[in-house]
Amino acid sequence: MNKKIFFLVAFCFAITTAFSQIAVSSSLEEAINKALIKSSSLKNKELEIEKLTLQEKGIWNKYIPTVEATALYSYFDNKLTVDLPATQIPIINYPVFDGKTSFKNYGNLFNGSVMAKTVLFSGFQIPNAAKAVKEKAIGTAFLKDSEKDGIIKEVITTFDQLSLLRSIEKLLNDSNSRLNIETKRVTKAVEQGLAIPYDRDKIKLASLELESKRIELNGKRQLVYKKLNYLTGYSNAEIDQVVYNLEPYLLSNEKLTTENKQEIKALESFKTAYEFLLKKEKGTYLPTLAAFGGVAYSSLFDARATTQVITGINEALYLGLNELTISNNWIIGAGLKWEIFAGFEREHKIHEAKINIEQVQNQIDDTKEKLELLLENNYINYTVLNQKIAITSQQEKIANNNLNLAVKQYKEGLISISERLEAENDLFKNAVLKVNAIIEQRLSVIETIIATGELSSKLKK
Repeated sequence: MNKKIFFLVAFCFAITTAFSQIAVSSSLEEAINKALIKSSSLKNKELEIEKLTLQEKGIWNKYIPTVEATALYSYFDNKLTVDLPATQIPIINYPVFDGKTSFKNYGNLFNGSVMAKTVLFSGFQIPNAAKAVKEKAIGTAFLKDSEKDGIIKEVITTFDQLSLLRSIEKLLNDSNSRLNIETKRVTKAVEQGLAIPYDRDKIKLASLELESKRIELNGKRQLVYKKLNYLTGYSNAEIDQVVYNLEPYLLSNEKLTTENKQEIKALESFKTAYEFLLKKEKGTYLPTLAAFGGVAYSSLFDARATTQVITGINEALYLGLNELTISNNWIIGAGLKWEIFAGFEREHKIHEAKINIEQVQNQIDDTKEKLELLLENNYINYTVLNQKIAITSQQEKIANNNLNLAVKQYKEGLISISERLEAENDLFKNAVLKVNAIIEQRLSVIETIIATGELSSKLKK
């Protein structure tokens, strides 16, 4: 028996031409695409990538000069006290400003300018920060691809469940048809005294069991339809148009690896991002250089100053200014800022960046080990399920032959009605086991390919 199973599996491998690809019908492929488009989670990932792209542009834009225009008008009214050294008027030698002198001032002041500023050197903080954000966006894109694989898996397996329910419905219809034939035959035999009512009641009981299974089947089918409605946005009629053969998937003999797994690539991108952030923090030890330039206009007008009564002349001085204007005042220059000591804040940030890199590296190492173990487990499960399919196929074939033989023997009175119905149940049970084994095998193949990170590339019509 084991040899037969081995050769059957080997034969399946020999005749399959596309081991490494998952064959999907055009209608199933379209349903998968609809699910990918509809997914809110994928949309949010795309928006997150868009936000990171904008952040990267915003960082690079710090090199672009900024131009500011300002205009300021003010009215001032104040008291100014001046204590100047005593001064004497020549010839008469009379002292002026002897002691403190107070002025009452008021007037108008206007200032306007257009200035441009730009960063010339940031200590490499700007380029390293921009590269860090770019790597984060790349990592997020890998996570989005990984999420796509999960959606593809969910769509295929849900349609597989629908195919299972359709297969069960067909089995129920076939069993019901056979029981209806037996019911008519036994009813006629009872009327002629060739059979007892017990046989008729046993068949009726079996029919009721089939009806119970049909009710359960309809409930499960409604749930599957609702899930597919949610995943794809399809109506029930559109779901029914998705037709494909429920056949086992087979993997190629090529070496399977997790090197292309999206989660690992994402973590590697995040690690690179933290390395750029570390370089950015180290750049704070360097000076920053900026340049500025522009033109300004300043004017003081209608200004008045009144002093207190000045000793000696016994009069107050009234000073006036009609206008004092500085126009087309061109300004250009550069500024250097070097923060030599920042209270150990930079050291703490650099230390934190190194810790982040170490944490991500630990995640990468742990994820690689787990994925290798998962890949190996999925592949072993795949080989086991291939053998299980071979066994359930033979079981179904034997159960079908036994049913045909039981029908003939029951007609000839060689077996009881219970044995006849048991053969019917055996066929139903083994047929369902075979379909379940195929679905489990298909799932194991999908999960194996997901572990390699190549599910999207393995799909084909």
